[in-house]
Amino acid sequence: MILVLGGTSDSLDICDKINKYKNLSYILSVTTSYGENLATKHAKKVINGRLSETEMMDFINENNIKKIIDATHPYAIEVSKNAIKCAKQKNIDYLRYERKSLIEQITYKNKYIVSNIEEACKIARQKGKNIFIGTGSKNLPQIVECIPDRNLIARVLPTSEVILGCEKLGLNADNIIAMKGPFSQNINEEFYKHYNIDIVITKESGIAGGFLEKVDACESLDIPVIIISREKVSYPKVINDIDEIEKIL
Repeated sequence: MILVLGGTSDSLDICDKINKYKNLSYILSVTTSYGENLATKHAKKVINGRLSETEMMDFINENNIKKIIDATHPYAIEVSKNAIKCAKQKNIDYLRYERKSLIEQITYKNKYIVSNIEEACKIARQKGKNIFIGTGSKNLPQIVECIPDRNLIARVLPTSEVILGCEKLGLNADNIIAMKGPFSQNINEEFYKHYNIDIVITKESGIAGGFLEKVDACESLDIPVIIISREKVSYPKVINDIDEIEKIL
């Protein structure tokens, strides 16, 4: 039995790859109702909920897991760290699939590369009045707390749970763009122009997350962009090409 740690479109592609092998069984783990709804179209067995290290270990034991394929979001590092620890303790295979970093491809000069939310908020507060938040909803509470006196425009998933969370933070219809990406460069440009954006905060999400299109739109309009880089994790084994999964399987 394989445990696939999901949360990205890549994890669904990996499930499709595994589905080709009738002799392989797997369980896909997700952390949101939205993710679960998408996952059921690809995987027969899906669990929904955040697993602590102890809960993950119990799950591995109860389901006789022999391999972990970690395809979580590049910024969901706690899950990855727990999975690495569990795999090591159980002496089972751990494989990390991660979207290739694109930061080195960014030639735009008007950028700030930071290592955490606090640094990003400090720069954004100094440089901008209308700030576009392209990091998703997970970090919004921290961002709202760090930048209470600026106009924040947050682009988030259009689910009732996420929008309610935004409203609880004090964001209203003028501050929320509820749409599912990824978005083209042109669409990003229209958003930036419509909301008179001074600076953009984003994460290094990779090609599938529309990262380059967000940065290219900033360059086109000469808007500074703050990029929150990924935390470095010592993965036992990493691949950046989904096609490699079939060779390993």
